[in-house]
Amino acid sequence: MKRKLLIIGASGHGKVVVDIAIKMNIWEDIFFLDDDESITECMGFGVVGKTEDAFKLANEADIFVAVGNNEIREKVQNKLESAGIKPPCLIHPSAIIGSAVEVGLGTVIMAGVVINSATQIGKGCIINTAATVDHDNRIADFVHVSPGAHLAGMVAVGQKTWIGIGSTISNNLTITGNCKIGAGAVVVKDIIAPGTYVGVPARSIHR
Repeated sequence: MKRKLLIIGASGHGKVVVDIAIKMNIWEDIFFLDDDESITECMGFGVVGKTEDAFKLANEADIFVAVGNNEIREKVQNKLESAGIKPPCLIHPSAIIGSAVEVGLGTVIMAGVVINSATQIGKGCIINTAATVDHDNRIADFVHVSPGAHLAGMVAVGQKTWIGIGSTISNNLTITGNCKIGAGAVVVKDIIAPGTYVGVPARSIHR
């Protein structure tokens, strides 16, 4: 870890990320990068440049991508990694992480999260406030598990899928990549086709 942390994205998600970074008490200095020139600070921390500036500042700072959109986060983080930059993981001190849990580069685990044993979390994921991910889950890269979502044991979630707030995923299920699971949905069978799924039980809707 370096003394400085640069957070790409000075909006709502960035506010939560910087709060976690403060509580981790690792970095002496924290700054933001954002491509919106009208944003000059976030939570009292200065915006010192644009996303492209990360590449010339990487020798002096750790770089974290705090972009909520899965596809944009993937694009930015992959560019960083292609340049040899390895984003840190940010884990809130109140999160409970079980034994033999693996967490990929650039993933953030927020306050009140529980991740149980033998689960694998990919890179660039968001495991949001008070979500629970039970044992032996396989969460692919750039997935967002929203606040209060609950994944039972032996669940597999494909790349860039978004699990909506308050949703429930039953055990031993697979959800393919590029899906959106609506708020409060209950998934009780495998989802094998990308799309948007809502309701109890969750069903596909055309959008």
